[in-house]
Formats: sequence, structure tokens, C-alpha cells
Amino acid sequence: MTYRFTLPQDQRLAMSFVINVEEGAEQSIAAGDKGPEPVDELGVALKAPIRNFGNESNYLYGIRAGAPRVMRLIERFGFRCTFTAAAVALEKAPELARAIAAGGHEVCSHGHRWIHQFTFKEEREREFIRAATESIRATTGERPYGWLSRYLLTENTRRLLIEEGYLYHMDDYSDDLPRWEFVEVGGVERGIVIVPYALDTNDMKFWIAPGYTPQQWLDYAVATFDQLYDEGAAQPRIMSLGLHLRIIGRPGRIGALERFMQHVAARGDVWVTSRLAMARRFAELNPL
Repeated sequence: MTYRFTLPQDQRLAMSFVINVEEGAEQSIAAGDKGPEPVDELGVALKAPIRNFGNESNYLYGIRAGAPRVMRLIERFGFRCTFTAAAVALEKAPELARAIAAGGHEVCSHGHRWIHQFTFKEEREREFIRAATESIRATTGERPYGWLSRYLLTENTRRLLIEEGYLYHMDDYSDDLPRWEFVEVGGVERGIVIVPYALDTNDMKFWIAPGYTPQQWLDYAVATFDQLYDEGAAQPRIMSLGLHLRIIGRPGRIGALERFMQHVAARGDVWVTSRLAMARRFAELNPL
């Protein structure tokens, strides 16, 4: 099915900065998990069920040092962003939660904790979604309307999200345009907006590709932006740039994000906004 998607001032590209906030919500013996989170920068997974204090501090770096750097850049450029946040991470970082809300940014739920939701049975997943929703409402003053799982979803996820009042879902990598996804809910077909995400422009590549440099990441992000911008002359596109406080917030990487933001800001016909704004725009243009 072909849907209509135009941007508010006839811009050519909808630019989505997606800032993942997971620090403090990861797997940990202290949180009752069977094992600790793998050591990100080294790719080491401990087999022993012991608390990994070193890796916990690696995550904490994202809150203490990475977040201020990222927030300063966002404020300087005046960009409106989406923070995909694990609810517990915001509970543990109330100053960051307040700064996100004060900046007018959107918080999209990244789960109650940053754990593997795809292993859950239906009732546990429903409780997980509800807990995340209420926690984010408490920390930011507004409930989330979008959802991003940790890697995978279940056959029940989208139905549960609709039942819990969510407008859009991000667990999809199939396009550069939004669409409706229809699910049977209580015997009635209902829709949820899919706002596709992207893995290839994610800063996670610094971990999974040894030797990957900030300049390589920047070059790829710019090439992606330029291609989608050119295509946008005929049909507006969405570009997603996935970021993590503990990854892009490092001293040797933050400059690449700054230069990418400069590249975006140099174009006058780009809509830098939240994914919720994109989902609402799409839903208005394509009412059910």
C-alpha cells in the first residue's frame, strides 16, 4: 500500500537523532539477573555469575560524562530529539530526565529495563510495558507513545502496545518511510504507525567493528544523509542516527557528532524533530 508522507514546510528530509539511554538498566547481578552485561568496549562476556563493577562504571560514564557532552551539542544546535530510554535508567538519572523534559524532547520507551523482552510470555510482557510507561510518566511528566525493544520483539508486542495506548513502534528496519501496521485486537483490526529505525548509521559500530574510526562513522552518516536528501526532492525520507551516551559521548567521538550536526544544520529544508512528531504527521496524513 502506498501512503502519503509530506513534511510540514515541504522539507526534503525528516532527520531523527535517536539517543539511547540504557545506562543503569543493563543486566547486572545486583539487579537480580543471572549474569552481568558483556563488557561493551572489549566484547568480553563473563560466564561466572559475579558482579562486574568495572563494566558498571563503564555504563555510568555515559551518565556522568557522555550525557553532558551530548546535551550541550543538542542545545547548541536547537535540535529536537528522541531519547529511547529504558525507564530504570531515567529513574537512576533524574537530572538527565529533567533536562530531557525541559528541552522539549520526546522520550520513547526502550523497555522498563534494558533486557531481553523477546523471551517474555504475554502477561510478563504486558507488565513490562506497563511498568515502563508509568515509570517514564513519573520521571518526565509525560507518558511515552513510542516503543523500541532491546533487539527483538514477540508476536504479541504490537498488539500489547496498541492496547496500552502506544501510537508508534520502532522495531523495524524495512524502509526509509513510515507506514501503518495492522494487528487484530479484540477481534478488531487496529493500526500502529511503524517509524523504521536504522542499524547501519548506529554508533554501536564502534563496538562491533574493531578499528572503526570516528571519521569513518561520520563519512558514512554524511553519505547516508546526502543520498536521502537528494531522494527527498521527489519523496521526503526519514533518516535515523542511533546514538548512545556511553559510546558517542567519549572525547574522541563527540567531535564526529558535532560535525554531522553542522552538516545537517547547513541545510535549510530538513525537519529535525522527534519520532513522535513524525508518527503524528503520518497518522494525520493517512487517517484510519
